[in-house]
Amino acid sequence: MAKKTNKPANAVNAAAAKQYMQPAKPQAKQPAKEEKSALQKPGVQLLIAGGIALLTWLFFKVCLDNQITNWDDPGYIKDDPLIKDISAEGIKNIFSTPIMGNYHPLTILSYAIEYSYVQLKQEFYYVYHRDSVLFHIAVTLLVFWFVNVLTKRPIAAAVTALLFGLHPMHVESVAWLAGRKDVLYGMFFMASLVAYVYYIRAAGSRKWSLYAAVVLLFVCSLLSKPVAVVLPVALLLVDYFEQRELTYPGFINGLPGSEGLRKFYALFIEKLPLFAISIYFGLRSVSDQKHFGALDTQNVKYSFIERIALGGYAFITYLWKAIVPRQLSCFYPYPAKVDGAISFVYYLYPIAAVAMIGLLVWAFLRKKKIIVFGSMFFLVNIVLLLQFIPVGGAILADRYTYIPYLGLFFMAGWWVSEYFERGAKMQIGYAALAVVLVYSLYLGYLSNERCKAWYDTSSLWRDEIEQQPDAPNAYNNLGFEYFNKFNDSVDVNKRKIYYDSSNYLLNKAISLQKDFVNPYISLGELERSTGQWAAAKANYYKAISLHDASETPNAYLGLAIIYAINNNFDSAGTCFRLALKEKPYFPEAVSNYGNFLDMTGKTDSAIIEYGAAIAQNPDMYAPLLNRGRAYMRKNRPDDALKDFNRAVELYPQMGEIYYARASAYAAKGNNTQAAQDAARAQSLGYKPPANGHP
Repeated sequence: MAKKTNKPANAVNAAAAKQYMQPAKPQAKQPAKEEKSALQKPGVQLLIAGGIALLTWLFFKVCLDNQITNWDDPGYIKDDPLIKDISAEGIKNIFSTPIMGNYHPLTILSYAIEYSYVQLKQEFYYVYHRDSVLFHIAVTLLVFWFVNVLTKRPIAAAVTALLFGLHPMHVESVAWLAGRKDVLYGMFFMASLVAYVYYIRAAGSRKWSLYAAVVLLFVCSLLSKPVAVVLPVALLLVDYFEQRELTYPGFINGLPGSEGLRKFYALFIEKLPLFAISIYFGLRSVSDQKHFGALDTQNVKYSFIERIALGGYAFITYLWKAIVPRQLSCFYPYPAKVDGAISFVYYLYPIAAVAMIGLLVWAFLRKKKIIVFGSMFFLVNIVLLLQFIPVGGAILADRYTYIPYLGLFFMAGWWVSEYFERGAKMQIGYAALAVVLVYSLYLGYLSNERCKAWYDTSSLWRDEIEQQPDAPNAYNNLGFEYFNKFNDSVDVNKRKIYYDSSNYLLNKAISLQKDFVNPYISLGELERSTGQWAAAKANYYKAISLHDASETPNAYLGLAIIYAINNNFDSAGTCFRLALKEKPYFPEAVSNYGNFLDMTGKTDSAIIEYGAAIAQNPDMYAPLLNRGRAYMRKNRPDDALKDFNRAVELYPQMGEIYYARASAYAAKGNNTQAAQDAARAQSLGYKPPANGHP
């Protein structure tokens, strides 16, 4: 029997009619929901991240073939004694010693770990480059993670990370071994941002453990490169994006300002420990740079107004190179002054920069959160690198954009993701994604080509001269590289080519910058190696007169060698002492001082100096070769063999070492090995002196 109802029939019919009269739910947004839910699955996000990592690896793996250049790589790696001792005492030294005006011990430690496994054998250079590429991929994945967790938009995260990972302006930080500090600081910087997002959304005890992680990662970033000092401001930008508010302490009520300002005070106070750490590292960085002589090293001085103009030029250049990354260089020289002034066009750039900042203010007032966050992230991270306080001799650098560009790429990623939040425009979204993918592949191609420019010293500076034909340091560095090739070659025809090339390039550098000390020293080296004593001494003395504290010891060393060769032992001794006084860690000078002592009959003292040189730089063959020869004269063939074997290991293509080792084997009665080494020396083009003694 049916259950009886008390509702009248017309009421039932009215309810049914009401049900059918309800407007249909819009179906247009349903695909967007499905798309969003699919992308939010961890497996899908891992697949996206893996694809981005794979693409980055494919375009950057060409770096694994690269060599070590002569631009900062010797100071940080090749000739750096810190990376060659990973003992407890060695690690202590790494964390207490700035290198070339920079305090980045974690970066130096990364080199030291690699060196402990593969040393500096050429066949293992790929290990150093591989690790830099892997660090860059790690940063790229952290960019994806950060944007994804911040926005909950995987498409925005994917676009941002793809542009970040493949952009050619980032090649310098990856392909240049001395650029390791960028990818390493970037890794910790991004990890700290990720931890901060989790911190502001967490509760309970876990919240403060995440805050501790933010601080720890921040310190690691600073220990990789001090430019990370801006992180606390970047965290305030995350607060702005999240529209975050804190319950502020009561005393803030007494501070001037609006309610909004008092909320900002609370967010700022929360970050006081981070700001204190920033101030310490910032002051230390300025002190280290000043002590090294890296502040204001330009040969031309610029006024405050001119520096504002040049800063505006750098700012606008970074913006357009983010979109059209062409004509990239490893060094961008300052513009020359004509009649004591820079070109008027440079004064237009600050106007353009101010107009963009005005747009940013408009976006803030109109509450365009994405524009404000992305633009401010770029501005905050680039402002200290606009050379208002000049560091080094370049007006801008590709590597300076490594983290700042994240803000620009974030805006692009958000713009594409917007189409997937509006179901009616999904087709435009897919079209935008396709455009981004094609553009990213083009960026990847440019990056791959740019990596090749960093293959070795010659390719790097030839590319620089092509892009910047008036850059004196490019001619100097390439000229010095040809001098090294001249020294290492035994082929008469090649030696002439290398000599002529070096001579031309070094004189070209001097013609472009009369007070540039380095080419005078390099030219002195070239002339000394060919017995042009008077010309070499003139260039060394000219270098000394320019009062460059970092280079003067090299000039004194060159003079000391000339005086020693010409038996002016008093002057030689004076110059050696001056070189070592101004530069106590100077393995080349210590090694040559050993040669000087050996020349003057003080063989035992020479052996001690050779040992000191080897301790400073275990990868130099000269003190090993010459100490081995000294051991032979002291009738110690076993000790000599140890040094010769190590020298051969370091430089297996140098015939002179095999010839010396042959004498040690002969002294031990191993005539077979002696004959093999003598033949090997001859096959490598080595010709022993007429008296049979090197």
